[in-house]
Amino acid sequence: MHLYGATVAEAARGVGQETFIAAAEHRFKQVFGQAPSEEEVRSWRRSWPALTRILCSAGLETLHLLLEYSLPATGERVDALLLGRDADGRLCAVAIELKQWTRAQLSPARPGMVRIAERVVQHPARQVGGYVHYLQQWVNRDDFPLTARGTVVLHDAPADLVTDLRASAARGPAAAHPILGRDDLTPHSSPHALAQRLGCAELSPVSGEDIERFLQVEHRPSPSLLERAGEVIEGRDAFTLIGEQDRARQEVLHAVDAARERGRQSIVVVTGGPGTGKTVIACRLLGDLCNQPHTNPRLLSPSGTLTRQLRRTVGDDFRGLLSTFTDKLPPGITDDSVVLLDEAHRARTYPDHQQGAFPLILGKVLQRAAVTVLFLDERQIVRPTEGLTLTQLQQHAQHAEFGFAHIDLVGQFRCNGSRAYQHWADDLYQPGGTAPLWEGSDYDLDIAANPEQLEQWVADHIRHGQTARVTAGFCWPWDSPSTPPLKPEVAITWNGPDGPTTWARPWNSRADESSFEHPDVPARPFWATDTGGHDQVGCIYTAQGMEYTYNAVIMGADLVRRGDEWIAHPEESHDGQLRRLPPHRYLTYALNTYRVLATRGTRGTRIYSTDPATQAFLHALISPYAR
Repeated sequence: MHLYGATVAEAARGVGQETFIAAAEHRFKQVFGQAPSEEEVRSWRRSWPALTRILCSAGLETLHLLLEYSLPATGERVDALLLGRDADGRLCAVAIELKQWTRAQLSPARPGMVRIAERVVQHPARQVGGYVHYLQQWVNRDDFPLTARGTVVLHDAPADLVTDLRASAARGPAAAHPILGRDDLTPHSSPHALAQRLGCAELSPVSGEDIERFLQVEHRPSPSLLERAGEVIEGRDAFTLIGEQDRARQEVLHAVDAARERGRQSIVVVTGGPGTGKTVIACRLLGDLCNQPHTNPRLLSPSGTLTRQLRRTVGDDFRGLLSTFTDKLPPGITDDSVVLLDEAHRARTYPDHQQGAFPLILGKVLQRAAVTVLFLDERQIVRPTEGLTLTQLQQHAQHAEFGFAHIDLVGQFRCNGSRAYQHWADDLYQPGGTAPLWEGSDYDLDIAANPEQLEQWVADHIRHGQTARVTAGFCWPWDSPSTPPLKPEVAITWNGPDGPTTWARPWNSRADESSFEHPDVPARPFWATDTGGHDQVGCIYTAQGMEYTYNAVIMGADLVRRGDEWIAHPEESHDGQLRRLPPHRYLTYALNTYRVLATRGTRGTRIYSTDPATQAFLHALISPYAR
């Protein structure tokens, strides 16, 4: 998909006209399903005329130009793509990243990132390098040979900024892609010299048939990309399977093979509680599938945090194989695809999964793929607009005449392998009934007297080189800016020996990238793993799907114990989607939330409630047997 395609000469005649911009805005809505931002439209007005002037000055008027070309497997768009034939007669695509920058801030500690005003963005040479890698690995193949190049065009940038950007890119593969500033784009000698700077000197025009083939070619991972992904995943200790995990993996592979042999679309559901290894199994299965011939696998997750963590682990080169699944149909899924959907309980089900209709976007994924494997824990559904059940999936498979298989995981690989703790947490966070006394000896569980005690416990483990985090229910405001410094909004007052005492800490950062000025404040996706995360309080949306060694949980006033039952107070929540629910519906989500938070720690957990009666209830359950 793209906004506009024509020769450079044709584009040059139109891009400066307001009617051209209006038509681009209209097509953007049609192609991408939403209106472009005002910032995007401003950049078109400034950059498109500048780019076409540069290309015409370089004598490249007859090459084909695509504006805002989409890379389906990643959801990214290339600002401009030039198509021509290289000296060997092969089709060549030149990705051009356009920037209007006149100043930027770079940091030696983060050579791959650049700060522009209040935003931290990827270095443009790395960005265009990613586009080139994609074109080589997702489009180029035996039946459609394609060469790819990349160039950064900063048409307003002064020489000192360009020098700094080149220096920061010189230490890696991004150095292969030219970075051209204002002075470089002035053709001092000849059009040919400028074309050489752009990396387009020998390109010749392409035919209409070439362009049509390029636009219609199926984007799918190359065999070499799949092979490398399989090798990387297989070699990662983090994805080593033991015991029941490997048995479950073998069962899933068997179900996938059977579905393929029958030639029948199938759904495989893998259920299991926190710590049963669902994500690890999903990753190993992706590696297995990458090593099989004629395959087109994907690993999806509704959690952006989990997706970012997995990409960091296996490498960003494989980002098209690992994607965040939200409210759009992931591109590139074909009738031979095996789709692995981790954290399926977080799948978007707008407007409300209680209304019974099967989620539209998920239904389209199931309809398109050969086999879909969903990793599910129904008791981790924490919002009305997320989640589905095993029964719903069974009924959908029956209605669609799909094959169906179910695998249940019971082994515990988190919480020190303690099934006792997992069962205790499962029983504790039930709507009613008698809560169990904690009598386990294989997990470090205790009640904390106050938040300061929680923090001290976490700090002690951090000093000894362990990972430890504090999480809380969403019972405090969250109005901090997207970049540090963060406000200490989680504020709790209790009566200590010397009178009322207040403890306050910030929520985790909202930003997806760490701040240049505050590298000790991790970006949201990396709060659970990066240095400094213990100084902020994580919420359910940051902690879910993650784990750390020691886990401190603050229960807020939205869930309190009265007698033999839990009572929900949605009015105490600061989550806009939840606080309007009636108490009986909010109760399910609150119990699921605290169950998730209580099962993040691999070796130990401390729990504290801001409600005195609930704190006394927890103390009676835990402390007499705590180690």
